[in-house]
Amino acid sequence: MDQTIVAIRSRHVLLHFGSEHRDSSDKKHRDKDKERLKLKDGSSDKQKDKHKEKKKEERVGRGLCYFHIATVLSELNPLALEESQMPLFWHFAQPFWLLVLGCWFTSFHLCAFFIPFRWEEERYTDGVKWKFLEHKGPVFAPPYEPLPSNVKFYYDGKHMKLSPGAEEVATFFAKMLDHEYTTKDVFRKNFFKDWRKEMTSEEKSKLTDLNKCDFSEMSEYFKAQSEARKAMTKEEKLKIKAENERILQEYGFCVMDNHKERIANFRIEPPGLFRGRGDHPKMGMLKRRIRPEDIIINCSKDSNHPKPPPGTKWKEVRHDNKVTWLVSWTENIQGSIKYIMLNPSSRIKGEKDWQKYEMARRLKKCVDRIRAQYREDWKSKEMRIRQRAVALYFIDKLALRAGNEKEEGETADTVGCCSLRVEHLTLHQEMDGQEYVVEFDFLGKDSIRYYNKVPVEKRVFKNLQLFMEDKEPEDDLFDRLNTSILNKHLQELMDGLTAKVFRTYNASITLQQQLNELTTSEDNVPAKILSYNRANRAVAVLCNHQRAPPKTFEKSMQNLQTKIDAKKEQLADAKRELKMSKYLLEGRIEEQLMKLEVQATDREENKQIALGTSKLNYLDPRISVAWCKKLGVPIEKIYNKTQREKFAWAIDMAEKDYEF
Repeated sequence: MDQTIVAIRSRHVLLHFGSEHRDSSDKKHRDKDKERLKLKDGSSDKQKDKHKEKKKEERVGRGLCYFHIATVLSELNPLALEESQMPLFWHFAQPFWLLVLGCWFTSFHLCAFFIPFRWEEERYTDGVKWKFLEHKGPVFAPPYEPLPSNVKFYYDGKHMKLSPGAEEVATFFAKMLDHEYTTKDVFRKNFFKDWRKEMTSEEKSKLTDLNKCDFSEMSEYFKAQSEARKAMTKEEKLKIKAENERILQEYGFCVMDNHKERIANFRIEPPGLFRGRGDHPKMGMLKRRIRPEDIIINCSKDSNHPKPPPGTKWKEVRHDNKVTWLVSWTENIQGSIKYIMLNPSSRIKGEKDWQKYEMARRLKKCVDRIRAQYREDWKSKEMRIRQRAVALYFIDKLALRAGNEKEEGETADTVGCCSLRVEHLTLHQEMDGQEYVVEFDFLGKDSIRYYNKVPVEKRVFKNLQLFMEDKEPEDDLFDRLNTSILNKHLQELMDGLTAKVFRTYNASITLQQQLNELTTSEDNVPAKILSYNRANRAVAVLCNHQRAPPKTFEKSMQNLQTKIDAKKEQLADAKRELKMSKYLLEGRIEEQLMKLEVQATDREENKQIALGTSKLNYLDPRISVAWCKKLGVPIEKIYNKTQREKFAWAIDMAEKDYEF
């Protein structure tokens, strides 16, 4: 049975039991009501706030309890069968077991209505994440299949047969032949250098110029393969789907402390060419095939350890219960460690998400005090304190990263706030009618360019002039500051505070404010969704979440405009219809036209903005859920299926009056 359905049914059963139990505990609630009346009659504001906060915590607890209980109940079907495949006895047994389990929760006061559930109660001590972990290991990329003999590669106009290793790498380039990456000098240079490493000595002596290489037949072959996949029959597609489902059931789940948990990315990424984001200096390099000998397995000692493919062995088998990853390996491009983790919808991931946004909400309570302090520090007699205060102002106001995002082995000249150099800023006493403007221009995380012109307060401007005095362009702007010093200071301001918490706080509060400003209950659903996406875009701009316009953007916009034109013509025809049917037909077509026009506006505005990053990582999902519930927008319009699974805790927890 679909676990989501089980979770929903389970929740309704527990709601029923909860109401019965509440009737039996009226006296307790009457006592609480007396306390509330006392608060209303003359308690201090501080007491009222404390009481209000307690009620919020209870609601949070209920949400977390639903999440946990649904997880337990969903495991009553150990085989995860579809409803149609379930044995008949289960349909009769299920209500009984739900009743038993519901009563058990009620009798022990674990149901969310009485004692708020806390994830913390399930945590182990000393950083332990689990006591039992069992899984099947990763699914490796399929081996390379050589090209058919009729698909040829040409060098300097002549056919040349490539060795298997060189041919495989050549196919990676051929598959990208129509992409702008293959026109970039850095990409081509890196590709050719790594490709030559896979060639035989004879091939190296002949293939000396990438411009003389002809990959066109390879490219056409892969295009034909793609079209053939699209043209597959329904039966062929169902066969592939069934095989994928079989692999999912075998490798896509693990058992962690008696919970069956979904695994996120159990398939190892196949070899290919590294693209990177922005103008990454390593684009075009060869991402090598990951083999069992590269893999570190993590599981419990008393579990059935994953078996490597026949004739191979793992690099290592560990039993580290202080981490939550199942598999790890080191990729060859930047030397970074990659992991196979639990699915975002898992209990552990949900807990981590919730804690992250609660930390940002804690910052909300003390952010005014922190801002007042760093503003006061702009006048400090100590240069190090002034630099720290100005850097913190940028992190807060512009959502800049602290500056430690460069990965080990990365050669790109990327910087963050603490590692800014003099050359990255230009100061303008007056610019575009504004005073004290700072012009930023540098490469941030993933080599994404950050360019912004920002008016700042006069004292910040004067401090920047002081910091830049007598320095060369390549000198550090904040020469008395680094990320360690900043992070230590942030911890002193608030326990657990980091630069990323500022980013999460400012992103979430911006979404909340923009939604309040842009949407009204009178708008129809398409207009509300457009407002939501505009609010999301404001956050993406704040966080500098950019993307290149999609390759198919112009074509898709042309197609959309064709639909709009056709709808306008249909509307004109409707207006010429008989008067009796005119209003019904005309109204429906006008609504359809409006939806298409809103869609076109939304797509155009979203051309170069990446909304997904902020939505998944920086925006408290409870803001979006509450907005949907308050304005009657289906949650499916905002979050897709995967996102709804990831934010199941928020969907259950947030009421329509939730405010970040």
